[in-house]
Amino acid sequence: MEKSSISGLEDSSLDPPIQTTDPHNHVNKNPRSSEIARIDALATAPGVTMANFAHLDEKKILRKMDLRLIPMLALLYLLSFLDRGNIGNAKIEGLVEDLHMTGAQYNWCLTVFFFTYAAFEVPSNLLLKKLRPSVWLPTIMVAWGIVMTLMGIVQNYKGLLIARIFLGVTEAGLFPGVAYYITMWYCRHEAQFRQALFFSAASTAGAFSGLLAFGISKMNGVGGLEGWRWIFILEGILTVIVAILAYFTLFDFPETATFLTEEERAFVVYRLKYQGQEKGDGVKVAQDDTFQWKYVKAAFLDWQTWINIWVYWGIVAPLYGISLFLPTIIRSLGYTSSTAQLLTVPIYITASVLAVVVAYWSDRNGKRSPFILVCLGIMAVGFIMCIATSTPGVIYAGVFIAACALYPAFAGNITWLSNNLAGSTKRATGQAIQIAVGNLAGAMASNFYRAEDAPHYVLGHALELAFIVAGILAGLILVFNYRRINRKREIQLAEGAHNGYTPEELAALGDRAITFRYIL
Repeated sequence: MEKSSISGLEDSSLDPPIQTTDPHNHVNKNPRSSEIARIDALATAPGVTMANFAHLDEKKILRKMDLRLIPMLALLYLLSFLDRGNIGNAKIEGLVEDLHMTGAQYNWCLTVFFFTYAAFEVPSNLLLKKLRPSVWLPTIMVAWGIVMTLMGIVQNYKGLLIARIFLGVTEAGLFPGVAYYITMWYCRHEAQFRQALFFSAASTAGAFSGLLAFGISKMNGVGGLEGWRWIFILEGILTVIVAILAYFTLFDFPETATFLTEEERAFVVYRLKYQGQEKGDGVKVAQDDTFQWKYVKAAFLDWQTWINIWVYWGIVAPLYGISLFLPTIIRSLGYTSSTAQLLTVPIYITASVLAVVVAYWSDRNGKRSPFILVCLGIMAVGFIMCIATSTPGVIYAGVFIAACALYPAFAGNITWLSNNLAGSTKRATGQAIQIAVGNLAGAMASNFYRAEDAPHYVLGHALELAFIVAGILAGLILVFNYRRINRKREIQLAEGAHNGYTPEELAALGDRAITFRYIL
């Protein structure tokens, strides 16, 4: 299709030269790189405004993107969460007894996963910017699928420990990579709904894990292997099969999306580059999407990254406490292993639905913090119920309530930080830092629920509650500072302070520019 198909670009004088450096840092000798540069040039040509794309159906384009991107991303994350959390299902099927492990050794196997998982997330997201998502994401998926399959043949504590270490290495890039990948396609006000659709796969994985473990455990003795081994082996093989399919079904960037016309691709790129960035005098300020180390450094030094991590900890500690120990917590209430597996299902299904519903309203209202803070408050109520009683039904209800608020809060928090980091390199780095450091809460939560605290696990519930309270306080600090900075920038704009900057200088400042508004 020719460039002239884009309304308003028929005049060749508006066609800028092809850029020598493309925003995704590919070598321009690559035809795919040239296509990216060409579409970017069309989207940012002088004189191009949103009016040039007014004849396009934006909702139809978003539906196309949703159908082509979200189902596969959700499937990838479902398998990722399934593979990291199925050790909890394996435990109540005899893993600890068969490997002659103590409760402390089991907790260490949970903990070491998060050390390597956290260490490799930032490098992985930087590699995702350098490499094609359709190659990088399936490749790491094949790697962790192989590790998961081999976990089914470990013979002792050391073997399981080493397998969990490598599982952390190989899984590290998936979640931060996909969370960032979504921001490469969708604008700030659309992102949480898509993040929730993608992340709801985690809660679906929890339900699927219980059902799958219930069925697979019946294979106990098949091939001379225990049922818990088959949980690892079959789920690992499934992961490898889906990863191979992902090589052929994942798309890279909007500029190269074959399911969009050239005009639609330019429109998507235009929306992303100019979202929320326009000076008072009408001069557009595009986001700087080039890779520069100064943007990596800026993400590490940004105050909001580190305050947001405390909010993330208030969500992630309960998330991993529930995902790793929910079957154990329910079984300790007096249920059989099979019943405990099945009782996890309604919790995860309800949480999945609520995550999508809350995300829809959050995007519709253009706000993140009210939904996140309310969800954190509801989570606190759930854990208080677990602490305050020894009645099995009330404890189950408390865990149910906490989980149903937890999953909507998680998607909201991931989106909140990404919304407030401008420039793709800083956003990719900031999200990876948030998830990497934030997931250290998983390492801590892995040790909250000790065997000696059964059946009521008061200490574990109390520690989760403490993290939630810290998360609420951090969230309030973020809201206060975002409001203060937004108010200050409004005054500066009214005084014409932006006239002292060129559009290029404002673009380089990213979210530090006085034209940028933080989302509350």
